[in-house]
Amino acid sequence: MASYVDPPNGIGTGGKHYFTMWQTLFEIDTKYVPIKPIGRGAYGIVCSSINRETNEKVAIKKIHNAFDNRVDALRTLRELKLLRHLRHENVIALKDVMVPIHRRSFKDVYLVYELMDTDLHQIIKSSQTLSNDHCQYFLFQLLRGLKYLHSANILHRDLKPGNLLVNANCDLKICDFGLARTSSGKEQFMTEYVVTRWYRAPELLLCCDKYDTSIDVWSVGCIFAELLGRKPIFPGTECLNQLKLIINILGSQGESDLEFIDNPKARKYIKSLPYSPRTSLGRLYPGANPLAIDLLHRMLIFDPSKRISVTEALQHPYMSDLYNPNSNPPAQVPIDLDIDEDLGEDMIREMMWREMIHYHPEAASVTS
Repeated sequence: MASYVDPPNGIGTGGKHYFTMWQTLFEIDTKYVPIKPIGRGAYGIVCSSINRETNEKVAIKKIHNAFDNRVDALRTLRELKLLRHLRHENVIALKDVMVPIHRRSFKDVYLVYELMDTDLHQIIKSSQTLSNDHCQYFLFQLLRGLKYLHSANILHRDLKPGNLLVNANCDLKICDFGLARTSSGKEQFMTEYVVTRWYRAPELLLCCDKYDTSIDVWSVGCIFAELLGRKPIFPGTECLNQLKLIINILGSQGESDLEFIDNPKARKYIKSLPYSPRTSLGRLYPGANPLAIDLLHRMLIFDPSKRISVTEALQHPYMSDLYNPNSNPPAQVPIDLDIDEDLGEDMIREMMWREMIHYHPEAASVTS
């Protein structure tokens, strides 16, 4: 649980109060009453809380020493820039970003999100029964949120069960946009690390220079397979092993299916693998709806140009009970996520500050 503590050095600051959770100090706005810690990771610690002004339950994420690692700081900045613009039922809402006391020297960042109960990874590894209706509804919401992102030319690039938050009533929301990019942006981003390996599309594993929204569709296919089978479909130990696992299930690829590979060494490696017949997805998931198997097959296609799109997936017969094309408006404003990767710490801090004052315009005049 959260424990109230005196401020560091006994010096408090107006508008803030202090708590410890998991031996970590939280300096948060007085309108938030922390309840308990609910998660921790490389990104920091998350606690549940209540906004006393609105009585709304929220999640507060503390990013400790946010500028120690420049790559991580850029991820945080990118998420701030993106989530300020996004408004969709199946995308997590960023409610607030707390303004620190000192504009030019703050080290920690506090993000306030809507509170969700768990994530899809926890549900998959639990003993809870997942019916066809569960799988269908989770997939529908994931595709719906992804269609909204793709309408703004946004590639999420790190879809996995742990980045899909879920409520007790099965509402699903996509989160963690630190690796997201605009597909119309500069080509330099195309070679960066993307997507946790088990959910990484073949074109990324093969280091292709260009990729598009189909990488997210591949990740959705891997997540859907994991829902159906309660375990990852391609749990590779490293990059080459990952490719072998994919070929073992999808089968050896014909010449026309390898034309997208622009790296001669990568193409040669795929051709060097021993012949593998295609594994029946219906046999892998014998309890699954045949329409679910057909849709999964269309997502997990090696050649990205032949993979189903998000819109086509929503129009697939498996989704027919849920999908209404008139209730899925596109993102209103295309978002530019191009950020200079060589920015220094001071400029990243200043750009974060500018994002914060969108939530706190009264702080715009703070100079120090």
